[in-house]
Amino acid sequence: MENLEYLMEQNPCLKRLSEGKEVVWMNPGKIPFEEAKNTFPLTEEDIRDAEERLVRFAPLIMKYFPETREQGGIIESPLTEISGMKEVLEGRYGKPLRGRLFLKEDSSLAIAGSVKARGGIYEVLKHTEELALSHGLLQPAESYAALGDQEKRKFFGDYTIQVGSTGNLGLSIGIISAVLGYRVIVHMSMDAKQWKKDLLRSYGVDVREYMSDYGEAVKQGRQLSEQDQKSYFVDDENSQNLFLGYAVAGKRLQAQLQEKGITVDREHPLFVYLPCGIGGAPGGISFGLKQIYGDHVHCFFAEPVQAPCMLLGMATGLHNEISVEDVGLTGKTQADGLAVGRPSAFVGKVMGPLLSGEVTVEDEKLYRYMKDLLDSQDIFLEPSACAGFQGPVSLAGTQEFEQYLKENGLENCMEQAVHIVWATGGSMVPKEVREEYCAALDGK
Repeated sequence: MENLEYLMEQNPCLKRLSEGKEVVWMNPGKIPFEEAKNTFPLTEEDIRDAEERLVRFAPLIMKYFPETREQGGIIESPLTEISGMKEVLEGRYGKPLRGRLFLKEDSSLAIAGSVKARGGIYEVLKHTEELALSHGLLQPAESYAALGDQEKRKFFGDYTIQVGSTGNLGLSIGIISAVLGYRVIVHMSMDAKQWKKDLLRSYGVDVREYMSDYGEAVKQGRQLSEQDQKSYFVDDENSQNLFLGYAVAGKRLQAQLQEKGITVDREHPLFVYLPCGIGGAPGGISFGLKQIYGDHVHCFFAEPVQAPCMLLGMATGLHNEISVEDVGLTGKTQADGLAVGRPSAFVGKVMGPLLSGEVTVEDEKLYRYMKDLLDSQDIFLEPSACAGFQGPVSLAGTQEFEQYLKENGLENCMEQAVHIVWATGGSMVPKEVREEYCAALDGK
C-alpha cells in the first residue's frame, strides 16, 4: 500500500497501534448527528420494522425456548449497576470514574448467551419469514408459532443456512437454525474455542474447521453457499439484516433507562463501551442508540491490541482494504470473538460520522477485568466480553478524552454521566473453561 507508510508517519496513534501497544483514538470524522442522519443507507423506520418482526416471532421463540416466556418471547438482557466493580477499577488504576457505571448483560441473552443472539437470530428469522410467506406456510393473521409444526419443519429441512464465525455468531446462527429445522453449516476459524464447536455439534450442526483466520472461514463459507440455490449465507462482513437486529437494542435500552429513572440529555450524557470484532454488533447497537439519543450518547469501541481492525480501517480511511497483518500485527488474541483481521466496510463507513472513538486492550487485562467483575459483582463474562471495561479505564484523565469533553461541552456534566459497558458473552461458557480462565491469572 503506497500511502500506508506516510499515514503511519503522520499519525502517532497508528504507529503505536502497529507496535501492539494500547492506544486511545478519538474519531476526527465525527459530526453532529443532525448533519449525519440523512446520509445513512438505513433509517429509524428500518429499525422499527425489525422490532416488529421480532414481536411477530415471539410466539415461536416461546414455543422452542421456554426460558423466554417470562419476557413474552422477546430476547433481552438486564441492565445492572455495578458500583462494586467501579470501586475496584478506581482502586486498581488510580483514576476516578466520574458518573455511574452499568453493565448491559448481553452475556446472559437467551438461546445463545451473547450479543449475537440479537443480530444472528434476527437474520435467520427474517429469512424464515420470507420463505414462509413466499411458499404459503402462513395464513393471514396466523400465529408464527405455527412454523414449529412438524410439516413446516420438514419444509425448512430442505434449506441450508451457512455462516463463517470465530465463535459466538456461529452459536447464535447454528442453534436457532437447527431448532427451526434447517440444515446448518458453520465455518469456524482457528480462533474458535473447542467448547463452542462441541456445543454446535450437539445440535446437529455441521462444523467445518479451518487452520486459518476468520476471513478465510467466511470466504470458504460464502463460496460453498453460492453453489447451492437453497443455501442462505449470513454475511457478517456486509449484512444489513444483522446490523438491524443489533440496532433494535437501542429502543430496548431506552426503556430500561426510563424504568431506572435515568435521564439522557446534554447535562446527563450517556457513554457506551462496546467490544468490537468485525464491527456488526457494536456498529448496529451504536446506530440504534444514535437514532434515539443523537449527540447525547457517546459510543466507543474496544479491540485487542493484536486485532484492532476497525480502528485501523477507520483511522486510515481504508476500511476493509487494509488488514492488521498489513501493519505487522498477528490478529491473534484470546478474545476469540474479536479475533478479526479485516473490518466490515459497511459498518466502518456508517460509523464514520457517529463513533466517538476507540481504545485497544492487552489480553492479560481482559482476564483481570473478568476476575475483578466476578469477585466484585459475582458476574462472569468471557474474556472478549470484558473489552468494554478498557473504555472508561483508559479514557479517564487522558488529554485526548479531556479535549473531547471540552469540544462537546461536557466538562461540567461528568458527575451526572452514565457509563454502560456492553457485556457481549459468557453465560454459556462451561464451568471447567471458566476455571481455566480464572487460573490464567494465578501468579500474576
